[in-house]
Amino acid sequence: MDAPTDKKLSVKVRHRLGRIELSADFEVNGGITALIGPSGAGKTSVLQTIAGLLKPDWGYIATESRVLLDTERSINLQPEERRVGMLFQDGALFPHMSVARNVAYGLHPRPRSHRERDARVADLLKRFRIEGLASAKPSRISGGERQRVALARAVATSPEILLLDEPLSALDSVTKGHVSAELSQWLEELGLPSILVSHDFADVVGLADHVAIIEDGHLVQTGSKNDVLRRPASAFAAAFAGINFFPGTAEARGHHTEVRSPDGVVMVSTDTLTGSVGAVIHPWDVSLSLHKPESSAMNLLHGPVLQLSEVGSIVRVTVGSTPPIVAEITAESVERLSLALNRMVYASWKAAATRLVAQDGMV
Repeated sequence: MDAPTDKKLSVKVRHRLGRIELSADFEVNGGITALIGPSGAGKTSVLQTIAGLLKPDWGYIATESRVLLDTERSINLQPEERRVGMLFQDGALFPHMSVARNVAYGLHPRPRSHRERDARVADLLKRFRIEGLASAKPSRISGGERQRVALARAVATSPEILLLDEPLSALDSVTKGHVSAELSQWLEELGLPSILVSHDFADVVGLADHVAIIEDGHLVQTGSKNDVLRRPASAFAAAFAGINFFPGTAEARGHHTEVRSPDGVVMVSTDTLTGSVGAVIHPWDVSLSLHKPESSAMNLLHGPVLQLSEVGSIVRVTVGSTPPIVAEITAESVERLSLALNRMVYASWKAAATRLVAQDGMV
């Protein structure tokens, strides 16, 4: 199959969705963009609009070579004309069809003969290393194999765009790791503009090149995944990335900046931003102690341990301070401090670890 030439996707959508006004404007320049946000934020509606399943009040969607939707010019290609490949969390395979027939169902353009169809299906099955499953039904293969079949069927449409809706969420943790690595490799080889919707930050880190965060129908941040990790622009983005985020009002105080949160807690930063801000503190910059520290750290909170969660080789400790804060420490530190639920601890961090992001007048 020839490699596609369309590497860019432009999406501009305005649409009333019940209580929210969907407003999305972004581009996917090849690679994978993760579209994330809380439930009801508008993620699915964006995907449906791109796929042609939802006609928005106003919209413009185009690849480099053609326009798929332009409400101002009354252009609205039907779903089958858009060549959009869809990959769902459960694969959405036809249970009564074999693997080969599932893949054949998506073939575009339609084969001129049974021989051509069989040859193209065989090529796709080999490409995704599922040729040995050709006659099997979806219920008889593993979750990872079903995702390979689903991707092969999506690619069979000769798509210009790939949409991935929670593609790994139905897999167990072991299978997810293998499938994620394979999916990343295949998507890179395909080189198609792709949009990934996921509620798992690990999926985003493993697959996406860029991130678009949507809340209440509006994009609140776009950028590389590293941008979101370093400077999340909202509480949701910070929570999604496992980072502490505290809204407040910042004022200059000598060589530092003081940030006062809505509950009256003051935090200190070396950043010079003022006004309505979000204070971002990475969990690994937070130190825990049983007694009030005598270190140079200028920020201090106190509260009980609410949760201990192992994440790989580190432990995430949620402290029920005001406001609550999450620290990441080693298992050895947990043992040394004899940390347990409800144990009172001090959480401290340096002013340089309090990074500030503008909140556009919203606290």
